[in-house]
Amino acid sequence: MSNNQTILAEADYVIIGSGSAGAALAYRLSESGEHSVIVLEYGGTDIGPFIQMPGALSYPMNMSRYDWGFKSEPEPHLNNRRLACPRGKVIGGSSSINGMVYVRGHAKDFDNWEEAGATGWSYADVLPYYKRLEHWHDGGHGGDPEWRGKDGPLHVGRGSRTNPLFKAFVDAGIEAGFEATDDYNGEKQEGFGPMEQTVWEGRRWSTANAYLRPAMKRDNFELIQCFANRVRIENGRAVGVEVTKGGADGFVKANREVIVSASTINSPKILMLSGIGPAEHLREHGIEVIADRPGVGGNLQDHLELYIQQACIQPITLYKHWNLFGKGYAGAEWTIAKTGLGASNQFESAGFVRSRAGVEYPDIQYHFLPMAVRYDGKAAAEGHGYQAHVGPMRSPSRGRISLNSADPSQAPKIFFNYMSTEEDWVDFRHCVRLTREIFGQKAFDEYRGKEIQPGENVQSDEEIDEFIRDEAESAYHPCGTCRMGAVDDPHAVVDPECRVIGVEALRVVDSSIFPRITNGNLNGPSIMTGEKAADHILGRTLPRDEAEPWINPRWKESDR
Repeated sequence: MSNNQTILAEADYVIIGSGSAGAALAYRLSESGEHSVIVLEYGGTDIGPFIQMPGALSYPMNMSRYDWGFKSEPEPHLNNRRLACPRGKVIGGSSSINGMVYVRGHAKDFDNWEEAGATGWSYADVLPYYKRLEHWHDGGHGGDPEWRGKDGPLHVGRGSRTNPLFKAFVDAGIEAGFEATDDYNGEKQEGFGPMEQTVWEGRRWSTANAYLRPAMKRDNFELIQCFANRVRIENGRAVGVEVTKGGADGFVKANREVIVSASTINSPKILMLSGIGPAEHLREHGIEVIADRPGVGGNLQDHLELYIQQACIQPITLYKHWNLFGKGYAGAEWTIAKTGLGASNQFESAGFVRSRAGVEYPDIQYHFLPMAVRYDGKAAAEGHGYQAHVGPMRSPSRGRISLNSADPSQAPKIFFNYMSTEEDWVDFRHCVRLTREIFGQKAFDEYRGKEIQPGENVQSDEEIDEFIRDEAESAYHPCGTCRMGAVDDPHAVVDPECRVIGVEALRVVDSSIFPRITNGNLNGPSIMTGEKAADHILGRTLPRDEAEPWINPRWKESDR
């Protein structure tokens, strides 16, 4: 590490990454005006219809301009497929390219974090931060107002659910004997009900819109577009970040702390390039070991999902808009008025259910879409259809991020090790059969055509397993690679204040610190992590909120 690089800038706090956690953190640290904050972001502007129009969500995550373009290593249990792992390379990070689904996670997820050594991260501790970050709009559709925040930076709302299929899905879940829920982000996650989205006035409400733009108006805040190579550590203390900007190397000095908020993929990579990680692995790449933390890059988790698709005998699905004219019309309506199909992510109904008796809280999530389509934007050739994305929430499989090279410009090696336990297969087979049961309810009678995918010839465990190997896709929820835990836990990377164990003035704040993956989409928990970490850094805390979440009284006897 050469220490004579030009100092490009300096601030009290230097944050690597402007994504879900980094943006919230930067906003809160700069809020009082007392501290100077610099955010380093490699990606460019988020201005333009592909990002700002919610209905266009399949585009940005497939565009190299906005996405890092990561792929997993060949996954041995999924026919050696290399799965896409999109991460936002743009202002707002992955919140600018995600599906805009807002889920806090189940209360028990956070109690589990605390039991795993993340003291002070139980649900009672994090609920006040969820309330602080939210500006919740129920749209007159019920919900749990006293569990929700009303004046935070992040607008959270619900789609209009005008398509009758959204109601059919919720009704079918109830006909199958499951619970209904008015607000899965309130007291009761379990059940079928409306899905929430980070959309405001027809626009994607990313952390760039919610947090960064207001922060940029402050004199004590600066955003620098550059590539972060590594954290410079002198005498056991982080002093700044070595960057490349406009082809030249430079240094951004941190007078108080460096905070890595670069994603579950890039945060462990940056730590390892900085000399923090499994000692042997670092030495293999000729990197001087500053802190031997074997947990860096380990504990990698994600949600996998399948798309179960059914043909629709009524021409009411989004397929009728899936042509040049339809897309053009939706785009024009959105451009002029921020209304119409383009103003929603189209995920407007959800379900959270338990897989079997003895499971205390939901471990399966449903997203319902009134169209048969894939994330890469390829529609089902058959035409009209609808689909449920379904997958288990708490896979026991664990993977790892490791370095391909000591060259910061090289992507790391991403190995999820998906479906590596028998439990994964049992859970996924159940997901397929359960979805068929729900699609077979009376509520769908007037819409149901033939099953498109997997297709009715796929029935046995072996046939379903083959379908899983061919078709399971990531839900794009990677987390866990810089796990938070007790200081004496050899596999923990950060302590419960998000401080990297063994190095001074360095923290990691993003989904990489999650000890275990939460129920549902990870954008909400990532933003909450940024909010809460800011208070740890500033030496303050919100009082706990002891609201009791609903747990199914029949959980020991039944799955519903």
